[in-house]
Amino acid sequence: MSPRPIKFGVNINNREPLIAPDYSLTDLLTLSERVEALGFDSVWVGDSLFSKPRFEPINLLSAISQRTSRVKLGTACMVSGTRNPLYLALEWATLDHLSNGRTILGTGMGNPEEGVRREYAALGLDFERRASIFEEGLAVLRELWTEGETNFHGDHFHYDGVRFFSGTEMKPLMPVQTPPPIWVVSNPRLTVGTRAEEKTSRVISKAARRIAKYGDGWMTCCRARHPEEFAAQLAQVDAAIAEEGRNRADFVMSYQVTMNIADSREEAKAGIDAYISQYYPELSKAMDLGEWGPIGTPDDIVAWMRAFADAGVDYFICRFGSLDQFGQVERLANEVLPALMPAAAEA
Repeated sequence: MSPRPIKFGVNINNREPLIAPDYSLTDLLTLSERVEALGFDSVWVGDSLFSKPRFEPINLLSAISQRTSRVKLGTACMVSGTRNPLYLALEWATLDHLSNGRTILGTGMGNPEEGVRREYAALGLDFERRASIFEEGLAVLRELWTEGETNFHGDHFHYDGVRFFSGTEMKPLMPVQTPPPIWVVSNPRLTVGTRAEEKTSRVISKAARRIAKYGDGWMTCCRARHPEEFAAQLAQVDAAIAEEGRNRADFVMSYQVTMNIADSREEAKAGIDAYISQYYPELSKAMDLGEWGPIGTPDDIVAWMRAFADAGVDYFICRFGSLDQFGQVERLANEVLPALMPAAAEA
């Protein structure tokens, strides 16, 4: 079991207003208010340029920041490698002020799928070098958010004395948090499973070092039938944190899980199959949808979450493979969490 109280956030699916006729952008904003009222810790939105179009996350979180007062606001996840780090640093600092320091940047380099490759190509970026682009961008963000200035020089970015300060302002523009938490995404087994095990192990090792060096947490959505894989990768992340000389207690280990809660497993399976085929049409053909997360009755969801909490997850970001987002949030809050919160408090 996780050594800290388990927390729960909700991904409110900013793609759904584009694929579901009865779920509007206004509904999405209203849902964020309901998530806060139900006591969840955070609200999350996704990111994609045109591979899987959705409403832009920073603008959307800015609106949500004015409709809520307590919940943290995060991206699950942003492909930050496709964004200029200077503009991203300024935009995110602005969001952090609008929300009074409630932001969490969940970010990754992008899945190895054709749609993401097209996004990199359209922006004139080399997809094969996305890891180094991603890491350098994170380094620039951290410098600007902690020091107020960047003097970074790498393969992709070169800056001398860049800061959001001309000399006429009272001080450099920085976020409320110094820095806003960065949760680095890594889930290599999601698409490859146990194939190419040697290559996957190398990817996991590099990801662990990246999380330890640039992040404040790990975000994954690894194979949902294999909590032992989460535990094994977590051990590598823990070792990398120790090697980096950072404090393990400062890190959050999160899992974004896609679920469908219903009165029966058959009903839940039918709902999520239809949803994911629209939401992630490319990945849904490449992998077993059962690896996205638990589907079934509230008891089924509780059992799944306990297994992954035992493996080391201390933060669940809950996304619903359903066209009824409001109904799923209510069922999670009223039929699942009451069985888990006592265990979380004991942890």
